[in-house]
Amino acid sequence: MRLALALATLLAVSPASTQNLPPPGLGPDPFATLTDQPATHSAVTFDRSMMEMAQSVLQSNGLDEKRAAAAITGIAFDTYRYQHPAFYTPEAMTALLDGYKAAGWKHLVNANQTPANSAQPDHAITDLWLHFHGADIDSVTVLSRAPKNMTVIRLTGDLRPLDLLHLSGHLGIPKVDPSAVMVPDRN
Repeated sequence: MRLALALATLLAVSPASTQNLPPPGLGPDPFATLTDQPATHSAVTFDRSMMEMAQSVLQSNGLDEKRAAAAITGIAFDTYRYQHPAFYTPEAMTALLDGYKAAGWKHLVNANQTPANSAQPDHAITDLWLHFHGADIDSVTVLSRAPKNMTVIRLTGDLRPLDLLHLSGHLGIPKVDPSAVMVPDRN
């Protein structure tokens, strides 16, 4: 609770981080147009100084103590809420996928999803984009689409693939679904 209060206080006085923006060519908020209806939208961004304050939380959730302060340099959360179950427009999703691919991101999807559930989910669907710098991950985007809400989480930093598993279920990052089979997107 103290950490959340400290981060919220810092948010009020710290400039927003630009490192969590989507890849070039997608516009400032490509996620806002994924559905057939308008949404209420809320967003929070934590920059490097705020993440340093969260070092103890990161350490307690499995990140190596020496890497905790340097692992994540920024995190942004966007939440969209819909009045009615949303229809995720396939053409808008394709444009989003193409934009990330053109910028060199790797897309992972749950192999258990059907096209019908992707457009009108009856349960949450997770898409994961990774951007690599050598063997390490320098940016991550997690998109969780559900019938009446959508969450986008963007991380920047110097992460090892194992760090993502340790962060699962913490700091607003969705817990890894044990029944999900995340595979590279074939598109």
